[in-house]
Amino acid sequence: MRISLFQQHSMESFLSLFDPNQDDGFEEEPELNGNSSGGGSSSSDYETDANANECSLVSGMPTERGNLIFDFEQGMLPPEPQLGNVEYKLKLVNPSKQRFEHLVTQMKWRLREGNGEAIYEIGVSDAGYLQGLSDKDMNASLTTLKQMAHSLGASTSVLRRKTIAARRAVAEVLVRKIPDDQHNIEVRVAVLGGADAGKSTLLGVLTQDELDNGHGRARLNMFRHMHEIQSGRTSCISHETLGFDALGNVVNYKYNEMMTAEEISDRSSKLVTFMDLAGHRRYMRTTVQALSGYSPHYAMLVVSAGSGCNDTTEEHLAIVRALDMPFFVLVTKTDITSPDATVQELCTLLTTIGCRKVPFVVTNTDEAISAGSNQISENIVPIFCVSNVTGTGLNLVTKFLYVLSPGISNAEKDRLEQESCEFQVDEIFRVSDVGPVVGGLLVQGVLTENMPIKIGPLPDGSFHPVTVNTIHRNKAPCRVVRAGQSASLSFSLDQDLPTLRSGMVLLGDIVNSLDEPYGTFFFQAKVSVLFHATAIYVGFQTTVHIGSIRQTAVIRGIMGGERLGTNDCASVMFEFVGHPEYVRPGMRILFREGTSKGIGVVTQVFPVNKTGIK
Repeated sequence: MRISLFQQHSMESFLSLFDPNQDDGFEEEPELNGNSSGGGSSSSDYETDANANECSLVSGMPTERGNLIFDFEQGMLPPEPQLGNVEYKLKLVNPSKQRFEHLVTQMKWRLREGNGEAIYEIGVSDAGYLQGLSDKDMNASLTTLKQMAHSLGASTSVLRRKTIAARRAVAEVLVRKIPDDQHNIEVRVAVLGGADAGKSTLLGVLTQDELDNGHGRARLNMFRHMHEIQSGRTSCISHETLGFDALGNVVNYKYNEMMTAEEISDRSSKLVTFMDLAGHRRYMRTTVQALSGYSPHYAMLVVSAGSGCNDTTEEHLAIVRALDMPFFVLVTKTDITSPDATVQELCTLLTTIGCRKVPFVVTNTDEAISAGSNQISENIVPIFCVSNVTGTGLNLVTKFLYVLSPGISNAEKDRLEQESCEFQVDEIFRVSDVGPVVGGLLVQGVLTENMPIKIGPLPDGSFHPVTVNTIHRNKAPCRVVRAGQSASLSFSLDQDLPTLRSGMVLLGDIVNSLDEPYGTFFFQAKVSVLFHATAIYVGFQTTVHIGSIRQTAVIRGIMGGERLGTNDCASVMFEFVGHPEYVRPGMRILFREGTSKGIGVVTQVFPVNKTGIK
């Protein structure tokens, strides 16, 4: 019906649906010659030691907020940032009651900026000078800081303490407060890399504290299917958790060897959730859907020291960059071969014109803390060299993950929570005595138990009213889910449920009946083609990823031209082939078919109830 209706109109009348004035959602790329005021990094931002054949940051301290690296060896730090979760304090010795209350208020604001985490630099002036404190003043300052944190129900953990000159010291302290409506602070990390890079083995070693035997023993508990055990290759999304207590100790193996995920979550003040994704090209669609649907805070790119950067590594890197996701790199299997050549290859890849990142090879605890506590810098890519057999470098990775922040600003978090509820369904289960259970991500709003919502779109584009019965996060029951959190939901057994599928959404009640949600077949997006061997024409079929949506779509119109090639941008009209989906302007789109890839932003939608196209 849709195709016959489409064929009744000429291409000119159909392209009249385009809105040429829509904001394309893209920003100008900064100049590559170093003259841009945008602060883009150039090759002078790093240097290569040809003898050691590895990369490092230059000794000059970056002064821009985008390149905030706290290195006590530099002699000074960047000036204290006005925004964010980092606070400088010269000393905190015997403050008055009024001063103490002011300091507590300031700490509360810094904690909100860091989504429950703040970094305090003690013995440092606001300008960044490392003046240092005597042992007596430092101990008194740390005691005051601990009292400030205690008044807010927070904990403190000294990350590092350095003596600089004349027996004076500076210290870096992590202050952490779990939000009142959460069990712990959660960071989601997607694990990417080639099929033989050792991703599942790495997660097995990190979460079980048992080194590998060199033949993949540590990865067996990571697999979910028999064919994965037999082939040694991950084919679906696997979730693993690494918990930390307030002092930075790993909870997974602190109390006993057989802790369940629920016990780890209950005992942890911070939880790192890994998504072990498939590395084989055969499962690339599943990998891309997880990156798009679950919106992880970071990506961990795993590269084998033996095979180096292969085609899969480069493709995963391109997808992560297309999604604007911060990432770090782990070079594995360093017990078999030296990682120097692979690290140099990574340095070359990360500093190319298309990537323009600054590689930061982490070799000690101080550098791991700097890299983790200042991951706000999207231009720096930490690189770790590890071995799953000998355990080399794994302690640096653990320390890095302990100080790694979710990265979402307080203002953005508050804005998303004020929006109407939108939960994207990514997985569907059926549990005995419970019924259908959906898992996914709450993109915006707040979701509570017994909340009336609507699920859809159905085949006709409409939504069906349902009521949430129970909510689970990290395999533990909870009463509320907030924007940016993943969860599993069940529904009341006595209600009628439509056929559920991945890509559906759960929406809160709409006050204005004119804004009643409906699915759509047609939508317009401003896209940029990252790569295509020849050219894209009208009629091109591709797999489209929008949040948890993964469906084949056809290009029905290209605004202002007949074709699109590599690096071309244009407004494009897409049509879903199978069924309607819930799409709204501003959503990020990623499309791929074979080696062809493109990204974009949805600018206009044509709901079924308004267009009559079904």
